[in-house]
Amino acid sequence: MLDVLLSSLIPALVIVHLFVTPFTKVEESFNLQAAHDIINYGLPYRNISQNLHQNYDHFSFPGAVPRTFVGAISLAVLSKPFLFLNGPQNAQMIVRGLLGSFNSFALLSYKNSLAKEYGTVTGRWFVLLIATQFHVIYYASRTLPNMFAFGLTTLALKEFIPRRLSQERMDISRRQKRGILFLVFAGVIFRAEVSILLGSQLLCLLIKSKISMGTIITTLIKSASIALFITFTVDSYLWQYPVWPELAGFYFNAIQGNSANWGTSSIYFYFTNILPKLLLNPIIIVGLIPIGVYLPGIRDPVRGLIVPSLLYVAIYSLQPHKETRFIIYVVPPLTAAAACSASYIWNRASKSLPYFIGSIFLVFSIILSGMAVVSILFISSFNYPGGEAISRLNKLILNSESSVRSNHIQQIAIHMDVYSCMTGITRFLEIFPAEGTSKDLNIVNGNRRHVIYDKTENNTLLHQLEWWNQFDYALIETPESALGTWDILSTILGYSGVEVLCPGDTGSLLSNREFEVLHRIRKVARIITHGWWIGPKLGPKIYILQRPPGSEKDFEII
Repeated sequence: MLDVLLSSLIPALVIVHLFVTPFTKVEESFNLQAAHDIINYGLPYRNISQNLHQNYDHFSFPGAVPRTFVGAISLAVLSKPFLFLNGPQNAQMIVRGLLGSFNSFALLSYKNSLAKEYGTVTGRWFVLLIATQFHVIYYASRTLPNMFAFGLTTLALKEFIPRRLSQERMDISRRQKRGILFLVFAGVIFRAEVSILLGSQLLCLLIKSKISMGTIITTLIKSASIALFITFTVDSYLWQYPVWPELAGFYFNAIQGNSANWGTSSIYFYFTNILPKLLLNPIIIVGLIPIGVYLPGIRDPVRGLIVPSLLYVAIYSLQPHKETRFIIYVVPPLTAAAACSASYIWNRASKSLPYFIGSIFLVFSIILSGMAVVSILFISSFNYPGGEAISRLNKLILNSESSVRSNHIQQIAIHMDVYSCMTGITRFLEIFPAEGTSKDLNIVNGNRRHVIYDKTENNTLLHQLEWWNQFDYALIETPESALGTWDILSTILGYSGVEVLCPGDTGSLLSNREFEVLHRIRKVARIITHGWWIGPKLGPKIYILQRPPGSEKDFEII
């Protein structure tokens, strides 16, 4: 029963993180928008180019490099039965939930393989350590290309877990081939950097004479051929020109060096900053992994787990642009190494005082890390003002009983600025039709509304008063940027840093009803601390503007 409860912890936490932070950032937008378009418009087989250009978001906002549609198609197909039963209103949550379920399955598969080799207690500690790390659980349902790759790399790396039990050579070979296949698919289709992880893993196996060059070459050729055929066929069709997206991305970012445009970090940044954040619990880095490297009973498997991962991080550190998601693939094996040490200590707690003290430290570290995860998740929920803004405006439109322009067909135009679109707005959040086209809405009073969502970034248009005259509403970071006469309908608050309040200070929340829970938490905490408080500072991020009643609009521009 305990193992069942622990195993359910990972998918349960993924869903909790999804519901607490239901909106997304711009980095996730390609796959999410693509899934939306495939679900709503399907894959055309007639007038293909015209239909794609007319309906698909990636032709309006292609991004710096082409991305693959393989993941988006998979989510769109799998989500269809759920959407049929549930309706379109929760489509974004369903799509993200499916990706989160896949990554949860991959983590649990890894845990089961680890437990099979090194005992049930090791598997339990793996779950506890993963569950009290923030990034893997938080990102598990986020439609980044890296998180499509993450599930595949995790399934692959479980096949390379060092085997303590003797196994037939044929079984080992099958596992190795499966591992290579998953890594090749992840690298060829989703993220090119996975090829470095594959190389580091195979190099370590070759050095130990645990795999033959023949197995490597034949499996690589077969796997790469299948993966390349899939991505080239699917993506050339949807981009409407011959393309292998990951090759194009690798050339743009690595060969041409354009990734540096998004910032650079020191060569040791992954080791000193990002890995500690990913693993979160400091006892993993300063205690469990170093101990495991030297303990005679577990040092061989621990080294087998960490060396390929650290080699990958070291090689990838040569790339100047660094992000957490680029090395998230190494979290399962590094956590597995820590779980081996934790199990070793826990199983000897009753035999030795040092191990008993170590076990107490382990329990407290899990509790403290869990508290840290709750705090980080709470703060992260304030990082999506764009999603909050469009959701609030949609509710206002749906609940309004008066016509904006007409008693019959009401055209409602909404402009959304770049910041709003980068912090949560997706096509899934647009008002979905009761019937008719994707822009129509049947409402209670019998009127039909034609809602237009505009994401114009053209500076020339943004400085023309006539252009602004077409809109009923605007979601905008700075109200003065909207030309003409506007009323502020609502203000969306968001995370603006950490505030330290002394006794008598008011703070950033004031009496905003949207954050009543946080307001109550702060109130109780300040009673306990005699007026002191350290917590998230909230500030205005997006303004919902409405054209004043009676003002004239230009309807010819849209």
